[in-house]
Amino acid sequence: MANERTEPLQLNLGSLRSAMSLTLHTHHASRIWHGRAPTEGRPGIIGLNGFIGAMNKMKRGAEQDDPYSDWWMLRIEDKLADTKTRLQTLREQVDQALADVPAALSLGENMNVQPVKLPLFVNAQLGFMAVYLLADYDDLARKLILAHHTALIDRSTLERWLNDGAHALRSLFSLAQQYRYSGTTRDDFAAKNAAARAALEKFGELPQDVLEGTRRSRFAPPIARRSNKPGTPPAAPAIVPDAQAPTGGAADGAAGDEGVGA
Repeated sequence: MANERTEPLQLNLGSLRSAMSLTLHTHHASRIWHGRAPTEGRPGIIGLNGFIGAMNKMKRGAEQDDPYSDWWMLRIEDKLADTKTRLQTLREQVDQALADVPAALSLGENMNVQPVKLPLFVNAQLGFMAVYLLADYDDLARKLILAHHTALIDRSTLERWLNDGAHALRSLFSLAQQYRYSGTTRDDFAAKNAAARAALEKFGELPQDVLEGTRRSRFAPPIARRSNKPGTPPAAPAIVPDAQAPTGGAADGAAGDEGVGA
């Protein structure tokens, strides 16, 4: 029997992909997605789509050993937790209002007959956390509209609670809007070179544990260490310094009528 050479099996696997979309039922949540355009005396605020773009850039910055990107990830993670708490407080209030419905009355879900479906392209876990918060706000808005329609809360309470939830999310997005990639690495700070000095002057001091890399976000990516071998070119930067996150949405559709039928 002739000897047969066995060639090693080559597996050329690509990246994993999955189609994702977010369905919104209220105009209130749809406006949060799209953001707020700037007006006289009031700056614009990026929407969820812009926030996701900023988180993707922030994650790439942290991967490139930019300590400022790591610091921003920690700040955003704390802000996400605070926003979640604020929305949970609102949910408890509206649930308490809906609890006053008589046992003989059955209230169904008030779903939009023509909701908006938005495609999602999220590469950062902090971006996903914000998606969950917007979905939670959309559900909260539906319940608030139902509570007002059924005379469980008045118009001023409806508007106040809707605005409180929207403000919590916009405050989160506004913070992320301030992020800028520094273009430095921890090696720059160890060497105390010109790049590190310029970053300190522009962005300020960092907490020592963040600068040393001992404290990072629980969702921080592994750091891609640069090679110091002679003749090895540095990796091309994945981020343009001072790039603004996109402000537009992935779809221009708006949710349909939010009125609750009797």
